[in-house]
Amino acid sequence: MADDPATVYLVGSGPGDPELLTVKAKRLLSTADVVLHDKLPGPEILEEIPEDKREDVGKRADGEWTPQEYTNRRLVELAEAGQTVVRLKGGDPFVFGRGGEEMEHLAANDIPFEVVPGITSATAAPGVAGIPLTHRDHVSSVSFVTGHEDPTKDESAVDWEALADTGGTLVVLMGVGKLPLYTQALRDAGMAPETPVALVERATWSEMTVATGTLDSIVEVRDAAEIEPPAITVIGDVAATREDVVEFLLNRSDSDPHHGGRKP
Repeated sequence: MADDPATVYLVGSGPGDPELLTVKAKRLLSTADVVLHDKLPGPEILEEIPEDKREDVGKRADGEWTPQEYTNRRLVELAEAGQTVVRLKGGDPFVFGRGGEEMEHLAANDIPFEVVPGITSATAAPGVAGIPLTHRDHVSSVSFVTGHEDPTKDESAVDWEALADTGGTLVVLMGVGKLPLYTQALRDAGMAPETPVALVERATWSEMTVATGTLDSIVEVRDAAEIEPPAITVIGDVAATREDVVEFLLNRSDSDPHHGGRKP
């Protein structure tokens, strides 16, 4: 064990495009002793990190996943051994990224840490898909929620009825699997079935896919387009704005105005 623990950096990688890494994040990745990462930073970013200093603490292809308790413990172990650690997360560490839990665990164990914010997919994905989250002709507020809460909770902490009443844009992260549940909840709360909805999968990645529909049709659209995680859902009038600009977008895969990209 080192005399003094090394620093742990909680780093956001942005939505996946390596050019959207912050300058600081890129520097830390090049100098860290160990990088603990999940799957969301994107393959191009992960490929730039030498294999001998990468540790995958995300989900595996066979469905296995690393418990958060192990990641917390590993961060402390490495820092106490004098290893400078980057904990690399997709998007921003504090937007549904468990960065808060890891920060608290490090502080409780007297481990110095620094937070390096990243571009969250909550704003990046709609932007690159041609969807403004706010637009003075349509909406002046936006809400961010998770579609994948802690399974140990007795009940959802998301008040879909209240969100339906806001009249603003609703962005759901990690909500592909639960799409039928919350779209039904929003309709039950009075949101119009014809409300525009967009799904953006793997935003800024080479295989980015966008699919659009309405609150009433988006589940069928999801299935037809084979949308899979990681993806975000944008609900509200601004989702229809994409139709006006899609033919002019350069940062997109081959697409038509209604059903988005075509997977390779």
